Amino acid sequence: MGQSLVQNYMHIIWSTKYRKPLITREIEKSLHAYLAGTCNKLNSPAITVGGYYDHIHILCSVSKNIAISKFMEQIKKSSSKWIKTKGTQFSNFYWQDGYGAFSVSPSMVNRVTAYIENQHEHHKTHSFKEEFRIFLRNYKMDYDERYIWD
Repeated sequence: MGQSLVQNYMHIIWSTKYRKPLITREIEKSLHAYLAGTCNKLNSPAITVGGYYDHIHILCSVSKNIAISKFMEQIKKSSSKWIKTKGTQFSNFYWQDGYGAFSVSPSMVNRVTAYIENQHEHHKTHSFKEEFRIFLRNYKMDYDERYIWD
């Protein structure tokens, strides 16, 4: 085949450092738009971006030309710098070191989109830790609890 055809739908989740509730309602929409724009600049079109006060969800189609680790490094680095320009209350804003990246079947894109867009309602009953543990179990991921919450 003379052409490389790739469709990598990825649901990526990460939190603020120590899960501090730093993503306020005042900055939330701007941050989500910034993250979507950064995805698009990395040739990884964002389908939706959402989250809660202490974490982010992105559903995007990750480019075949970038490793997930490099993609995340660029997303987190640029957004952390950007948010620090939004006021002194964000001067100590940091993302956690790690992230979760979960493949999504094309048939599940609409369902994942709805899930991400409903984060505020979802987190009335579930914490980020509970949510993330569910993802790890559903994807049968091995993990060490000591290292995922920094």
